[in-house]
Amino acid sequence: MPYIYTLPAFESFRGKGLFGYSFGALEQKDLEVLYIVSEAGHDTFMICRGVTRTYYVLAGNGSFTIDGRVYTVSPGVLVEVPRGIEYSYSGRMTMLGFCKRHRFHRKDTWTRWNRDVVGMEDPWPLTQKSWLTRLVRLRIFGKSPTNFVLGMNQRLFNILPSSVIRFRLVDWYGHFVHGLARIQGFRAQAFNTFFLRNRPELELIRRLVGGKNTSDTVRVAVLGCSTGAEAYSIAWAIRTARPDLRLIMHAVDISREAVEFAQRGVYSVKARAGDQEIRDYMAAGRRRVGRPGSELVGAEIFERMTAAEKAEFFDLGGDVASVKGWIKDGISWHVGDVRDPEILDTIGLHDVVVASNFLCHMEDSEAERCLRNIARLVGPKGYLLVSGIQLDIRARVARELGWEPVPDLLEEIHDGDPCLRGQWPCLYGGLEPLNTRRGDWRIRYAAAFSVGASRDCVNHAAENELVPGLIDPRALKK
Repeated sequence: MPYIYTLPAFESFRGKGLFGYSFGALEQKDLEVLYIVSEAGHDTFMICRGVTRTYYVLAGNGSFTIDGRVYTVSPGVLVEVPRGIEYSYSGRMTMLGFCKRHRFHRKDTWTRWNRDVVGMEDPWPLTQKSWLTRLVRLRIFGKSPTNFVLGMNQRLFNILPSSVIRFRLVDWYGHFVHGLARIQGFRAQAFNTFFLRNRPELELIRRLVGGKNTSDTVRVAVLGCSTGAEAYSIAWAIRTARPDLRLIMHAVDISREAVEFAQRGVYSVKARAGDQEIRDYMAAGRRRVGRPGSELVGAEIFERMTAAEKAEFFDLGGDVASVKGWIKDGISWHVGDVRDPEILDTIGLHDVVVASNFLCHMEDSEAERCLRNIARLVGPKGYLLVSGIQLDIRARVARELGWEPVPDLLEEIHDGDPCLRGQWPCLYGGLEPLNTRRGDWRIRYAAAFSVGASRDCVNHAAENELVPGLIDPRALKK
């Protein structure tokens, strides 16, 4: 066992106003040591009921508010926060944090937002957990009865034919089980993904930009770009179909290390990771599933590509595959939070905005706020493609904002990602089977919407005209 510890290569946690690193497990099991970089401060006030926290300020200046009293701090100051006392901190500082856990450990409670960090608008409600949430997350002798129920149901749904799953009673039961999974599931940012993950979606993007004139510019935003597979896949799809277009793409992710890894565009061809390993990470409460370049971003990322596509896509050499320059050209990479209203000022308006597989990792109220903010990035007569989100939220926002679902390839896109469909109903990110017997099925299951025209409140006559430079969604029907 080592007795000398160094900082990990990648950050261990990130908040709205800070990020930091954990030195990992120590010989003294009840002690955790953190290296904290406070860019603005902790975004909430909190009460630590099972941990005594001590902070040592290494650099910078700021303040701690403890039990309603403000203490100014500077380099060399040590701050002790007892159990059961509300506190937060603000300012630009670098600190060491020492967390001493007590025998009967209880989780932290977040009480209110820190206005120094989030401003006057609350990002989402900081509500206490309901009795149902506490019941679902109950543990008996360290074991979760809910996890046992979910595991048994996953085996059941894996063997049931799709025709049976669509029966009304089975469908209702599936939604009930998924509701338990959404309460139980620990939301984690995951780096594992695939190139050419949803082929029907890529085909739709090709069709949406297919009406552009030669040498026109098409602007595409890829939000939650993770380690780059989706952004590169979209760039490849557009450039192979329309090499005459000038592509401007903005790829955004909240994780700096993910963005830096994606920008390099170099991937291992030998590392391996299985579904169970990924689930174990999430079950253990890891905020992130793996790290860029680790075994969890390995050869599985290529498994949906043919050999010919890999040869066209990458320069292959040794144990790595490097994305070719003609695909990388025109992509700008950004570290940013798409929940922030200022994201519009950073990257501007786009013809196509893609927001895939990250909104499901947020609580419902936060995901809805984020979706409404994302829609502001869609330019006039533009399109929004959004998947990996609770369907009730997406359908409600689409109705309220007047989005028109794109009918082309609707069913194919819904079923185009086997990962999401295979996780239903026992994982929180699972995608329910498409049910055409629902009266609202088109808007519920559509992943692509015409957003710009509805936002600009065009009149009925204008709606009957073709969108200049892009194809009218009604013309895309086969």
